[in-house]
Amino acid sequence: MKITLAKPDTFGAFASGLCMIHCIATPFLFIVQTCATGGCENAPTWWKSIDYVFLAISFLAIYRSAETTTNKYIKPAFWVTWALLLVVILNEKLNWISIPEYAVHIPATILIVLHVYNLKYCQCKSDKYTVNHE
Repeated sequence: MKITLAKPDTFGAFASGLCMIHCIATPFLFIVQTCATGGCENAPTWWKSIDYVFLAISFLAIYRSAETTTNKYIKPAFWVTWALLLVVILNEKLNWISIPEYAVHIPATILIVLHVYNLKYCQCKSDKYTVNHE
């Protein structure tokens, strides 16, 4: 948990990257394993729930990154992108509207870029204060 508090952008970019790998790997894993043994509806519950784990992890990383950023535009960009990721994942689970499977890659990629940008260009040089632009 210390890495989440000390380096939220590194943690967030890593978590978003893992989310992206999960999203890309899922179709291939289902084709090879689950679909071969009895249909694609037989996915394990833990595998279906891992999206929510990634959402929770990314929420924590974004919360901490938004607290420490020095750029007033990054904070809303983080939250809008996370909300978009949430909507896309919920839509995928609940089938509200038909969107391509790769749609989840867009907000995940944007989160990676935002975390890397924030890490490189929007950090206080001193640990003595945090900047909040409300």
